[in-house]
Amino acid sequence: MLENYFPILLLLAVALATAVVMMAGSFLVGPKRNYAEKVAQYECGFAPISRVRLPFDVRFYLLSILFVVFDIEAAFLFPWAVAFKDIGLTGLVEMFLFLFVLLVGYAYIWKKGALEWE
Repeated sequence: MLENYFPILLLLAVALATAVVMMAGSFLVGPKRNYAEKVAQYECGFAPISRVRLPFDVRFYLLSILFVVFDIEAAFLFPWAVAFKDIGLTGLVEMFLFLFVLLVGYAYIWKKGALEWE
């Protein structure tokens, strides 16, 4: 029975070896010059070389949580669309209820101004 898993193990070994070779090659051959744009602040807006315990804006976390919620919504819509014929009217009603709850949540956060970045 273990011989059935050999192709999977071989694929994992080849993938791991490829990743290691590419990372080592990039490290050995790539340029190692630091310049202002390379070491500049990224995404969060804080300077990378400073105190570790800086206050972080709560709106950043709120926006990222909202992104995750709506990303999960899209992840639920794809299997529903694929299995639409098999789940019938019950699945349709449940998906509309799910989307209604998301729409109410979206209207609430829009009303509260959570999508505004001042």
